[in-house]
Parts: sequence; C-alpha cells; structure tokens
Amino acid sequence: MYFCSLLFYYRMKNTIYKISFILLFCIFLTSNVKAQYQPRNISSAEINKANEWVDKTYLSLSQDEKLGQLFIVALYTNKDEAHINNVRKIVNDEKIGGLILMQDDAEREINLVNEFQQKSKIPLMIGMDAEWGVFQRIAAAHKFPWAMTLGAIQDKTLITEMAAKIAEDCKRMGINWDFAPVVDVNTNPNNPIIGNRSFGSEVLNVVNSAMAYSKGLQDHNILAAIKHFPGHGDTDKDSHLDLPVVSHSLKRLTEIELAPFKALMDKGIGGVMVAHLYVPALEKSKGIPASVSKEVITGILKEQYGYKGLIITDALNMGAVANKFKAGELDAMAFKAGNDIMLFSQDVATGKKLIQQAIDQKEIPQERVEESVKKILLTKYYLGLNQYEPRNPKNINEDLNNASHAAIVQKMYANALTLIKDDKKLLPLNCNQTYYYVPLEEAPYQTFLEQLNLNTTIIIKKSSEISTIPANSTVIVGFHKDNSTAYKPYKISAESKKIIAELTKNQKVVLNVFGSAYALQDVDISKISTVLVSYENNDDSMIATAKAFCGQTKIWGKLPVLVSDQLKAGMGLELNPSSRINLPFKTIIE
Repeated sequence: MYFCSLLFYYRMKNTIYKISFILLFCIFLTSNVKAQYQPRNISSAEINKANEWVDKTYLSLSQDEKLGQLFIVALYTNKDEAHINNVRKIVNDEKIGGLILMQDDAEREINLVNEFQQKSKIPLMIGMDAEWGVFQRIAAAHKFPWAMTLGAIQDKTLITEMAAKIAEDCKRMGINWDFAPVVDVNTNPNNPIIGNRSFGSEVLNVVNSAMAYSKGLQDHNILAAIKHFPGHGDTDKDSHLDLPVVSHSLKRLTEIELAPFKALMDKGIGGVMVAHLYVPALEKSKGIPASVSKEVITGILKEQYGYKGLIITDALNMGAVANKFKAGELDAMAFKAGNDIMLFSQDVATGKKLIQQAIDQKEIPQERVEESVKKILLTKYYLGLNQYEPRNPKNINEDLNNASHAAIVQKMYANALTLIKDDKKLLPLNCNQTYYYVPLEEAPYQTFLEQLNLNTTIIIKKSSEISTIPANSTVIVGFHKDNSTAYKPYKISAESKKIIAELTKNQKVVLNVFGSAYALQDVDISKISTVLVSYENNDDSMIATAKAFCGQTKIWGKLPVLVSDQLKAGMGLELNPSSRINLPFKTIIE
C-alpha cells in the first residue's frame, strides 16, 4: 500500500511538473508576442485575448503554412486571366500571408479579395501603396495631395483628418495596410523617385507630418508603414531600375536620413519598409542593398533602434535587386537579414524552400520564423482580420470619389498655398479691377480660369499676345505643369522663363506655380511682385487657389523644401481672407 501511494505521489508530482512546464511555456510564448501597433484604448483583457489567439493559431499551422505568412504577392486587375489564375494558385498552394493590390479596377479587386479571403485558412493582409489615397492604384478614386503639398501645411491635424479619409477608403476596399507615409528627407531636387512623395527637406517637418498621417490611418485601424529605410531622399537613381548609392557619412545619415525613422520608431507605427539602397557607411560588403543587409535591418533597425513592428522589404521585383539576385534566393536573403515580410515576391515556392533549408542548416533559427509569424498574426488580429467581413463592391467607384472627398482635398490645398512674396500687395484680387491671364507650360488651366471668373474680370492672352497687354497692367501668369506623376522632377521651360522676364519689364506680375516649388530653382523672381506656389495642377488645387486669390481663404503655407539660397524651407507670408464683396464678372477673350 505504501509503495502504491508513493508511486501515485511521484506520478502526480511528475504530472504537476509537466503541467507547470506547459503553463510556463505558454506564458513564455505569450509574453514574447509583441507588435508595434495596437488599436486605441485597447484593454489588457483584449491584449491577453489577442495573444491567446496568436498562440493557438500559430500552433495550428504547419511549417509550410508558417513560412507562407512571410510573403505578399501582387494582384493586378488590369492584367489577363492567366495572371489572376496564377495569383489564385499561389494563394491556394503556398498559403501566403497577403496581397498588394495594384492597378486598376476596384470592383474586381474587391470580388477577388473576397474570394481569396474566403479560401485562406489565415485571413490575408491586404496592402496598397496609397500615399495619395487609393487613387494611386485606382484611377476612378479621388486623388489626395502628394506629401510635398502636405508638408507645406502648418496645421498638421489637417493631415490627420485627410489620412482618416484615406483610411475610410481603404476599409471600403478591404485594404488593411497602407504602405505610407514616405519619411525620406528629400534633399535632392533632382531625385527621380521621391520628390513630391516626400514631406520636405527638413527633418522636423517630415517627422511631424508623417506622425499626423500615420495617426489618421492607425486611429482608424489601417496599418501605416514608414518608408524607405534607411532613407531614399538624396538619390539620383530610381531603385525601380537600378541600385542607388547613398554615400554620406554616418554623422550625416544620423542627422538627416535616419533621423525621422529613429524619431518615429517608438510612436506605435506598425510597419517599416526597407529600401533597395546601398549605403556604404551602414553596410561593409560592397553593393549589398539595405533590404537584404543584416547589418542594416537586424543591427540598426531591430537591435540599435529596438523596433518591434513589422519590417517589410520594398517590392522585390524592382530592378535594384531583381537585376542582381535570383527570385526566391532574394526572398531567403531578405528573411535572413531580418525582414518579417517579403513584398512583391516573384517566387514564393523557392523562397520558402530556401528559408527552410537555411533553418535545417542552422543558418536561421526556427525562433526567427516564430518571431515574424507571431508579429504578423498579432497585427492581423488587431486589424480585425481574425473575423473577416466580405466587402460589397456595389457603388464602389462613387464611394471612393464624391463630394466629401473634394471638400477635404480642397481644404488641404487651400492650407498648403505658399505666398513667397507680394511686394506690391496684389493679393487678394480687387473685384473691381480687370486682370490679364497668361497660362504657360503644357497642362490644363481651364478650372483655374473658370473659378477666377466667378469673382472678377479676366482677359486671356496667349504667350504670343503678351505685347498687346497695356503697360502697368496686373498680369496673372500660371505655370501649369503636368500632374500625372509624382516622380518626375519639375522643370520650367526656357520659353516660359523668357516670357516671364519680358512681362516683368512693364507689368505687375502675379506668378502662380501649379507644381513643385523646385520649379523656382532656376527662375529669376527678383522682379516679380507676387509669387505663390500651389504645388499641384489639378481641379481641386486650382479651385482652392482661385478662392484664395479672391480673398475667400487664408494663405499661410510654408515652403517644405530648400529650393535655393534665396528660397529656403520655412519661407511663406501670411495673408488673411479679404472682406471685399465679390462683384459680377465677365470673361473677355481677345
């Protein structure tokens, strides 16, 4: 009897030890689940619930399914059915973690996302480059301002308001992750890939603008991603085509390029996108892009800066890396370096195979998979993907482009308007006066003209007719540049500069730049009375500018970039709305 009791005691003791070990192991697992992003006002009970879901889900996945969570592939709806079927096969066979939506039909994208979500064991993370709203990929949607325009706005809460509207559109589309904002400090006016996508050339303005943008997204449960780490603002190559080199010293990188990332790391922003850049001061091996550099990602981003959010590569189909490394091998290199997610993977199957080989050969510990997959799962839970609800494609184009969009976008442009000078106090316009209008460059200007016509009398003159304008008249000159791309550096033609110089000889000139402030880099404005920058050439910008010209809104934007020794970041006069009464108008075309 004593022996039986003793045996029972030891068995029970052993069982208790086993149970205790399992409980401690579970607690250990849960305590190590971390993500940079959490919904607002989340309770400790909800955090525990999230961690339990992550642990349970992770344990339910096979190794192949765990590896699948590390990949996001592209879905285009403007490509043929073969492309759609290939994506369908990857979703089904490789159990991938997400999709990035590309061009260009919203209704079809919604239908396909609904289909793929229904078939996925773990709901997919749906991302999009929506820096200036889903218009960046969906032509039927409403365009929001580029970051450079937003950088001119002084009340940063307006950027938060705008980003909340973008979040609303993303939710409507079933998008969970907006790969924005860009926090590159654009110090190179000729940058072929960043330019208008940057908030400006000053670190503090970039940080404040990016924080406001990220808040608008994440307060409405859309994940943000600051990009392009470690800083793409001073490059002369397009990384879509070739590998740019950023050869600054560590001191300069710390003060400028890296500074916004470091400042924003502990602000709860859920993702960081790593660029395809070679930065010799950060990576010892020649020609190794940051996106596959362990020294950059693990050494700086994770260990030195302590970033706990999702780390994602820039698109792996970009020439900077796709021309240098084989598909699949590139994915494995990126994961080894410390990325959690490989974006725009070109060969998921091979990538998974090579990552597993590296694990088997002890090059990568299994704990790295666990760390990344659990971060992904936890973020998905916080974004509500544990209970996916299909989106209704009905009326999607109208929902993405309506009067509510126009109202907020025009507010952004109105607050961005930057008055560089107004020596003769020509603004706001006098409704009792006749003005001449000379549109220059190649883009449409009609909306601006129509809006001015609501309040004053305009006589239109072609550039070939400026000699017929009476001396000492007030002439409004509009530089209307093409607004179809944020990437192309902005240059004013020699012919336009010649016309401006001719007009200033005996006219009072109001110059309005419907494009980047960089346009003024080689324009002599010393003899121009009034210079205003509107940053973009589209209907919303032109409507907002015309209203400001007529004294209906305040002008108080500041230059977000260093343009020249004379035009420095932070410049901008303040002009309060006019009390003048708007009078009837007429249009005269000669």
